[in-house]
Amino acid sequence: MTTQVKDFYTAVKERRTIYTLSKESPVADERIQEVVEHAVKHTPTAFNSQGARAVVLLNDHHDKLWNMTTETLKEIVPGDKFESTQERMDGFKNAYGTVLFFEDMSIVEGLQEQMPVFADNFPLWAQQSNGMLQYVIWTSLEQEGFGASLQHYNPLIDEKVKSEWNIPDSWKLIAQMPFGKPAAPAGEKDFQPVESRVQIHK
Repeated sequence: MTTQVKDFYTAVKERRTIYTLSKESPVADERIQEVVEHAVKHTPTAFNSQGARAVVLLNDHHDKLWNMTTETLKEIVPGDKFESTQERMDGFKNAYGTVLFFEDMSIVEGLQEQMPVFADNFPLWAQQSNGMLQYVIWTSLEQEGFGASLQHYNPLIDEKVKSEWNIPDSWKLIAQMPFGKPAAPAGEKDFQPVESRVQIHK
């Protein structure tokens, strides 16, 4: 399984939220691992703290995550309003895999102790770094021919996820990214004039 890798500018442009995904993969699982490991290694972090963590769920593990999320939501969403939720969960489960994003809070807390003058900023910087990692992985998956979306069912599923996959207590779940081969294109997207969003001073 090979795919034509897109150049960076094209991948940035074509990376979109894709909800209609299939369980097909344009690349081997080993390539998915390479993409995620490369992103985790090279995405910048504050003070080179390297606190971001990623867990890739494939096959039955991926299905189990979305079955688990569905059962959790059934406990809080009224039955007469659950149909749309079920459809959304089925859509995520129909994907090929999911990347779970975490932040190791023991590293954040250690930095707060070492540099108390920046204590309030370290959680913010950790979130910013984690967001960059999410974007790098998302764009890299786009380059490989995948579509993806970013979901946030934390903290509802945190404890179940930690228990099922033996996640360390210090890892805080940040986001979930189901990915797979696109089965339908993204919708239209409107853009504000870039001139109103960027200033250049020469």
